[in-house]
Amino acid sequence: MSSRSSEFPPDLRQELAGLLGPRGYLDQPHELTLYEYDGSVDKILPDMVVFPRNTEEVVAIVRLTAEHHIPIVGRGAGTGLSGGSIPRAGGVIIGFSRMNKILSLDAANERAVVQPGVVNLDLTYAAAPHGLFFAPDPSSQKACTLGGNVAENAGGPHTLAYGVTTNHVLGLECVLPDGTVFETGGAVPDLAGFDLTGLLTGSEGTMALVTKIIVRLVRAPEAIKTILGVFNSVDHCANTVAEITARQITPVAIEMLDGTMLRMVEQATHAGYPIDAAAVLLIELEGPRESVEEQTEQIRVICSAQNAREFRVARSNEERDLLWKGRKNAFGAIGRVSPFYYVQDGVVPRSKVAGALRFIEQTSNKHGLVISNIFHAGDGNLHPIILFDRRKTGDLERAKAAGEEILDHCIAVGGSITGEHGIGMEKNETMARLFSDATLETIRDLKSTFDPRCRLNPGKVLPTGKGCGEIRQAVLETGSVHY
Repeated sequence: MSSRSSEFPPDLRQELAGLLGPRGYLDQPHELTLYEYDGSVDKILPDMVVFPRNTEEVVAIVRLTAEHHIPIVGRGAGTGLSGGSIPRAGGVIIGFSRMNKILSLDAANERAVVQPGVVNLDLTYAAAPHGLFFAPDPSSQKACTLGGNVAENAGGPHTLAYGVTTNHVLGLECVLPDGTVFETGGAVPDLAGFDLTGLLTGSEGTMALVTKIIVRLVRAPEAIKTILGVFNSVDHCANTVAEITARQITPVAIEMLDGTMLRMVEQATHAGYPIDAAAVLLIELEGPRESVEEQTEQIRVICSAQNAREFRVARSNEERDLLWKGRKNAFGAIGRVSPFYYVQDGVVPRSKVAGALRFIEQTSNKHGLVISNIFHAGDGNLHPIILFDRRKTGDLERAKAAGEEILDHCIAVGGSITGEHGIGMEKNETMARLFSDATLETIRDLKSTFDPRCRLNPGKVLPTGKGCGEIRQAVLETGSVHY
């Protein structure tokens, strides 16, 4: 899609350039193409990308763009999977990559204060010498930033026990679209008043720009056991998950890979997954040593009762790291097999996982597309990955249709259309099938309270007609695909 730079106010461009200096912005077409996409399937060029170094510069950028009624979109590392950082209405992308400092780390109180551009895994590295870590661990944690995690309320494999990002955010410093700076929450939990921190976490950059984050750190456990269960039946694998939770055992992670996915992963990472299996479970237990040992044996019995053909416990940190390397690098492994793929993010109740996998298989056969599955089985967060080739006529349309049908199935069985990737511009129309008109109007009213002129990340979350009608939205091109 072509840039709308010709419509961008020249004086605003000059003012932003003067504010940030020659290395503080991008405005050339070949530079802007690096910011027209995220990990989803659409592309739209911004008019300008700017890189503030502190809150004061964010405020100045917001006020300058407000004078011209130019949309602004916050962006972290661009690893999102729902189009959240794509500038749907053009305008200015505010990239937070230079606001990447850990401002303080209070080990005694298990807290840290960070800027939004801090990489997720870097915070854990900084906390590790104190016996602490940051629990939310998206698969992209080597690259994704904490500001993006807050915007999308990101999860990860260990959310079953530790929860998602909102469970680990204590406070925020934010900038409103008129340049007002305000703070929510604080270093201690359960402050009086409305939970604005919870409201803004997961709001996908549509209400405020986050410039500082107070996070909770977690004490490293005494013992960790990582288990690989191997199955010849997808149903037996899925039923094992339901049985584990029914026995009131709560692993910190239960990840499921079907045969199609584990073969791609093994060929790329050599993590030790059996390529002839129908599915595997990657299960992790943490806690006091005695409890972990006891639960390991309980899970061994459950897997055996569900006809697991193999039950393997990692014997060293190296074996554990290798198994997780396979899981964490799964999306990269797909690139060796398919030039394009489309990732969905539906959620179903745990008891409906086996049925959902059967439905996905039927959808795969119906559309003639390979669909592999890798997901957080413990909380029913599905990630069907639809392989396609946009160079083939109709392939993209079939992939999108398959994704829509899978999400409709999730809604029909009492689930949701996203567990951690967000709504963005990918699923905003599907929101009308999940929520009533009254609920959508309430969401719009909240958005308008924070952003009355609708400049912050317009065209996201709410369906067309329920969101910002006064912002001209770019028409998406069917063939504009990154993955």
